[in-house]
Order: sequence, then C-alpha cells, then structure tokens
Amino acid sequence: MYINGVGHYLPEERVPNEYFLDINGLTDEWIYTRTGIKTRSKIKEGEDTNTMGLEAVKSALKGLPYPIQDVDLIVGGSYTPSDTVGTLAHYIQQQYDISNTQTLYISSACSSYVNALEIVEGYFALGKASKALIIVSECNTLYNPESDSRSGHLWGDGAAAAFISKDRVSDSDYEVIDVVTHGLANVGKGPDAVWLHPHNEGLIMPAGKDVFLNACVYMADVTREIVERNNLKIGELSYLIPHQANIRIIKNVQEQLEIPDEKVLNNIERLGNTGCASTVIAISENKGMFKKGNLVCQSVFGGGYSSGAILFRV
Repeated sequence: MYINGVGHYLPEERVPNEYFLDINGLTDEWIYTRTGIKTRSKIKEGEDTNTMGLEAVKSALKGLPYPIQDVDLIVGGSYTPSDTVGTLAHYIQQQYDISNTQTLYISSACSSYVNALEIVEGYFALGKASKALIIVSECNTLYNPESDSRSGHLWGDGAAAAFISKDRVSDSDYEVIDVVTHGLANVGKGPDAVWLHPHNEGLIMPAGKDVFLNACVYMADVTREIVERNNLKIGELSYLIPHQANIRIIKNVQEQLEIPDEKVLNNIERLGNTGCASTVIAISENKGMFKKGNLVCQSVFGGGYSSGAILFRV
C-alpha cells in the first residue's frame, strides 16, 4: 500500500489566546503553559467541514500521477460533520463527478485517519479497490462553546487528504509498512471523557485529566507496538508525528520513547487541536523536508477512546 499524494487546507484566521480572557477568563500564560497553544485556526463565513475537505483534496492533487477519476474508494473521516447525510466523502465524489467508486464516512474521533487507512487496506486486500482517497476534516468551531473553560480554548479547524494505491505508481510514493488500531472504550472514562452532543452543550471535555493520562499511555504503547512488530527500533525512526492535542502529551510520549526534539513534528502552537486531521496536516506541511529512506510514525489517540499508529517509509 502506497501514499501517492498528501495535501492540506487551513483557514487563514488565527485566534490568539488573549481572545479567551473575556470569553472564559483564561489568560495567555495559563493556556500556553498547559496546552502549548498560542493560536488556533478558525473558519471564515461560508467555510465548513466539506469545503475545507475539498480544498485539501485540491492540494493533494498537485503532482498526482493519475486522474482523480481513477479512485474507486473514497473514505471521509470527521467527528464535526457539516452534514450527516450528504457526508464529506459524498460531497467530494459529487464535486469531482467520480463514478464507479465506493463512498463511505467514518468517525473514531481523533483516530479517524488511522482507521480510514486500515479500511482502505482491507478493501485492497479483498480486491474491492485499488486506488483510494481519504479526506479528514474537522470544523471544531462549528460545535465548540468557547465560553467553556475546560476545553473551549483548545480547538482549531483544518483538513487534509491523502491518495492511496494498492501498488506503487511513482518513485515519490510513501510505502505504508503497517497500520495498527485499537478500540479503548472500556478504558478509563472512555466515551464519557469527551463528547459532542449537537443539540445540547456541543463539544465538551469534562474529564481532561483522564484523557491526558490515557493518551500518554496508549500513544507511547501503540508506537512501540508498531515499531517492534516490524522488527525495528524506536531509534530508527526519522520522525514521530503525534496527534496534536496537547504539547504536554506530546512531550510525555516523546520522553517515554526517548525521541529527541528534532525528530518530533508538531503544529499545535499555531493551529490548536485540529482533531483527526492533525497528523496528516503535519505530514503535508513537512513533506518538503522528508528524504528518501526516512522512516515516519504517526501515533494517535482519540476521544471515546481509541488509539492507532501508521508506519511508512519515504
């Protein structure tokens, strides 16, 4: 399985920490010390989960060695949909008039991209598809009550897209070595730690400490698991791309795995928590510095709970 192209889209607006002082009483120092966030991305009027996803696909199409109409599987992932009927994946199929493709939508919170890639792997293994498009997009501000002092200051908006093929199509492909996912809803507070009730409070994190503790444990665990089961060592990783939820989680995982700063990619200071799109945005932002032979690991933890990792070689 190969990644043929990656792209992302970020809204232009950045909301600084100072904005929240009058909204929920939190200072810039308090937010930055506890989260590592300085600003977060925010949609403008007329943008939503679907429109951001479309822009990410446009970005990923640049240099793609085959037409998008060759795609025979589209998977959209998001926990902040702008439409739960005409989903993100269906919107993209319509916009590009792609025929003869299977189209579906999934959500496993911030693990959605890893689960989407595993779904693609399954379709490829069954001979039901050969070229896939994954779009992950989060419009957190669509649901975020900014006045909530527990988590209203965490969320950013953004989208990313990746074209995947069963067989190698060009010398610039990234080879996916392995994909690992775990459902962890029976761990800690599970589905009660973070929720999104569209007709009630919106996007809320009532058990942030429980999320923090379990994210630290399971992101480190799943990284070790995917590396070791491929007979590799953590020290052989060129880069670790952790889910961008909290800089203290990232630092904790990094320290457990003994990975130096220069090998850890993050964008949380500028963008906030962009959900399931965060690690793919980081790949797209940094793809220009990847070198042939680089070994890269994405490691994620999703509210609900779930974890996952992807190991790929440039």
